Amino acid sequence: MARNKYPEETVNLILDVSAKLFIEKGYDETSIQDIIDHLGGLSKGAIYHHFKSKESILVAIFDRIGEVTEYQMSAIREDKSLTGLEKLKKMFASSLMDSDSLEMFAAAPNLIQNPRLLAMQMVSMMEDVVPNYIEPVICQGIKDGSIQTDYPKELGEMLILMSNIWMNPLVYSMTREEIMSKIAFFKHFTEAIGVPVMDKELEQRLERFCELVKKPGE
Repeated sequence: MARNKYPEETVNLILDVSAKLFIEKGYDETSIQDIIDHLGGLSKGAIYHHFKSKESILVAIFDRIGEVTEYQMSAIREDKSLTGLEKLKKMFASSLMDSDSLEMFAAAPNLIQNPRLLAMQMVSMMEDVVPNYIEPVICQGIKDGSIQTDYPKELGEMLILMSNIWMNPLVYSMTREEIMSKIAFFKHFTEAIGVPVMDKELEQRLERFCELVKKPGE
């Protein structure tokens, strides 16, 4: 068999097809064979040459989304026209602006039942997102007076944990009423501590994400 001269194109094809199937069918309901059937003739060996498992495909899809998010967050962080608080609000909003990404995350498996994926998300948040993006803009906010806190690192960690873990229906199974109550509390709490990152549009996008998480048959 001839050597694949374009491995990057093959990888991108596998990720594109897999992402589409995960969104349409759900991660748990999509098999490796389903992916093979939609790859236009690529063999199972071609998939396993690049990815060890379906989970590794999912991780690669999230990594690709993460690269786009990192670019957006960097641009916001470096925007000299915004205050620290404005940057923080824009970062939270940008994380929920891409409908395709929302659908992809909503198609992911329950994280409590997949501790490796949950651990990877926690590490990314605590070792990358907070120190490189959230904490620096909080520190700027302290300097420009738009944020008042003596604990920029702790504030950043708390905001990320609340928004990405505590309010995440992929971590905690919640009814619509419970989700709406958490969103309302998060809005009330962040306003009370002087970091009102939640606006109406962000509320609506969070609600949309939570609706997307509902699995077939629910």
